[in-house]
Amino acid sequence: MTYAGDVSPREAWEMLEATGDAILVDVRTLPEWQFVGLPDLAPLGRETSLVSWQVWPGMGINPNFVDEVTAAARGGPLLFICRSGVRSAHAATAATARGLGPCYNVSEGFEGDRDGDGHRGRAWGWKAAGLPWKQE
Repeated sequence: MTYAGDVSPREAWEMLEATGDAILVDVRTLPEWQFVGLPDLAPLGRETSLVSWQVWPGMGINPNFVDEVTAAARGGPLLFICRSGVRSAHAATAATARGLGPCYNVSEGFEGDRDGDGHRGRAWGWKAAGLPWKQE
């Protein structure tokens, strides 16, 4: 079963802004959240749900992933984000297969692919789109 579709970071923000029960689920790992930063939904009066798709440091699939997402869900759209859109697509597929959703993949992720200089977060992704983010 496939998820509802891919959205850009800007489209994800607009969906979160317009839909009160939509949730942004960041599926990256704890080190990524701590050292790279997080989408900041405070301007919308919300927080990003943090549920790792893979468990660091071994990077095996989180066996409790869907249960943890289910606990955070409010019955509305679920938007999944990772670094570049790959893990979040897998997460959206898994959540859809378990009857959650509609589920969307934030296709460029938080940092996007590498630019011509080999750096992330400059050309694509949530950060490059100028959307609110924070580093803890």
